[in-house]
Amino acid sequence: MIDGTVARKTGTANDFGSKFDSIADFIFVAVCLIKLIPLLPIEKWLLIWIVLITVIKVVNILFTIKKIKRIVFLHTILNKITGLLTFILPLTFGFLDFRYSSIVVCIIATIAAIQEGYFLRTKNQDNKDF
Repeated sequence: MIDGTVARKTGTANDFGSKFDSIADFIFVAVCLIKLIPLLPIEKWLLIWIVLITVIKVVNILFTIKKIKRIVFLHTILNKITGLLTFILPLTFGFLDFRYSSIVVCIIATIAAIQEGYFLRTKNQDNKDF
């Protein structure tokens, strides 16, 4: 979760590492979901919501590949909060109802995915963030 900050503080950050880290994070979350969903008490509506968030994220990736000719992962505050909440979600199973804690994560993840798509479509493509 803090590897990007550590890399920037130590002067070891580079473009390849940043992109590789983002791709690895995306794959990590996908694999965790694939492995955990069969084990968790996930209701159908929640599963559909998770799939919808995934579709939005994939559309964002495909958009950047088509329009900008490269993969872009934006490191917005909401994306970082989503990552943190997803990371700590399993730690809450003992004292929070899974349905309620997962709703909070899904709300933030949905807003983050929509925000990311908006930023990707409206930002100046000459910007060095792209």
